[in-house]
Order: sequence, then structure tokens, then C-alpha cells
Amino acid sequence: MDLALHDKWALVTDGSWGIGELIVRTLSREGAKVIVHGRSVRRAEAVASAIRASGGAARICVGDLARNDEAARVAEEAFAASRGIDILVNHAGAHPANGWFDSTTETWRARYEADVPSARRMIQGLVPGMVKRGWGRVINVGGSLSRAPNDLTGSRAEADSTHLDITVNLSKALESTGITVNSVSPGVISVGVEDVLRRCADASASGDWTTSGRNWLEQVLAHGTLDRMQTPRELAELVAFVASPRAGSINGASLAIEGSRTAQAGESGASTAETTAKIAELLGKLLSARTAMRATDGLNGVRHGYHGRDHAEHGGNAGEHSL
Repeated sequence: MDLALHDKWALVTDGSWGIGELIVRTLSREGAKVIVHGRSVRRAEAVASAIRASGGAARICVGDLARNDEAARVAEEAFAASRGIDILVNHAGAHPANGWFDSTTETWRARYEADVPSARRMIQGLVPGMVKRGWGRVINVGGSLSRAPNDLTGSRAEADSTHLDITVNLSKALESTGITVNSVSPGVISVGVEDVLRRCADASASGDWTTSGRNWLEQVLAHGTLDRMQTPRELAELVAFVASPRAGSINGASLAIEGSRTAQAGESGASTAETTAKIAELLGKLLSARTAMRATDGLNGVRHGYHGRDHAEHGGNAGEHSL
């Protein structure tokens, strides 16, 4: 299917590595001109250069979206590079795993600032131009934890809930403008599996990451209708479709790509024994395939409905959403 993106400019926040990079590359492959955002010039330019080398059009914008001045500059530079952004993918955020009593209010505020207000800044900076041109797409990545929070993802779940509210409210505010606003809510994305499992072990009494990871996977997949994680490519391709003119009737929606993970346990029809057997087999395959997955998708982040990465190292927006 031709997604008719050839004359569209897209900005993906935190698109300089990991799943954000895959979204950028997917949009470019579908014909869009892309602006790669990040906090590292080197990483953003590496992605843009690779896209240009393959025949695509790509520019970069670098800045910390948690700061008003830098976010405004990113929006201005994006507009100057494109003469108008048509597609805004809000993908940046910061949510390392912490329980209720393991972080301070200041830490929570910093994480929230790097997520929800960052998206709002980009919306306010770029959507008025979409309104003038009579066409646009705003896609907020995140939302699944608003329906299925857990004890280690309080700040992420709160941010996800707000993103869903923003999606619906903004879609109503932009009624009859030619602009759609939607959320794409990833579930358990098969990236950096070993990192996730080791974090599970760190949070457990045993410290055995294989056992802890198996328990974690069992709990997650037993509550869905699929016996596998979702792939980064599935997420990126859904974003590309929602960004396209082909998706003009989808507006104000939260599109879950999670295998019905938020369903109640027992609704999937699989017995506990069957699920456990599948998990044990899947765990072995995932761990042995970790290197292959990273080589195939060019990714090394972690996604679990909330997006995981260490931006101090990778130059993103203060550490993206993580387990």
C-alpha cells in the first residue's frame, strides 16, 4: 500500500536511536521527509546521513524538550528546515523504574516534565502551522500503562493517562481542521529483553534474572491473546499508517499494539500450564536471539508499554520511559 507520504515532513522526537530511530526510518522508507530529533548531534546526524545515503531527505534538530527555550528552538529549527511540519510524533520521555517510595517528588517532577510538558511544547510550537495549511497528524506514543499500571511504573502510568487525555482533548479542539490526533500504545516490545529481565531480578529477592524474567513474562503474556511480544517494526509501521492520509478517519483514538495485554487474566483462553510452557520456550528463544534482534532492527533499548533507555549515554531526552 502506498501511504502517500511523499510530500510530507515528519518530526519524531527522540528519533536519534532505538525505536524512535526505527520510526524515523520507517516514515522515510514510506516516502516522508524526516527531521531527526535528539540531544546528541553525532547520533542524530548519523541517522540522518544514513537516510540521505539511501536516497531519503533528512535533517536534524537537537535540544532538550524538557526546557522551554530549547523546545522552542527545536520547533523553530524544524519549521525552518521544512517550511512546515506535517507529522509530529511525540516519542520522548523519561521514566526509569521506581516504586512509590523509591523516588522523591523532585525526581517524579523531572520525569513528568521530560514527558508530558515536552509533548505539549512541541504541539504548541508546530500544530498552529498545521492548522494554517489545513492538514496534519499528531501521534503520541504511549498510553497502555494508563489501563494496566504496576508498582514500578507509577510516573509512567500517570504520564500515559495524561497523554490519552491530551489526545482526546486536542482532537476535539482541532475538529474540522484537517488534523488528526491519536495515541499509539505499545505493549511489551521485544527489544533489549535481557536488560528487562535483569531489572526484574534486581527487584526480586532471588536475584536470579532467568527465573525472575520467566515470572515477569508469564504475568505479562498470560493477560493477553498472543503468546509473544510485539516487535519494534510492528509499532513503527502502525505509526507510519496513522501518520498517513490513508488514516484520515482515525481521530482521538488510543490504538493499542499489545496483544490485549490489558485484558484480565484468564480471558485469553490458555491454561496456566500451557502459558508457563510457552513462556519457558519463549524465554530461551528470546535470550538466545538478543544479539540477532539488535542487529536486525538496529535497536538496543527496552520497551514495555513505556519506552526504556538511558539517555545520559544515548543523547535522548533525559532517559526515555523504562521499566
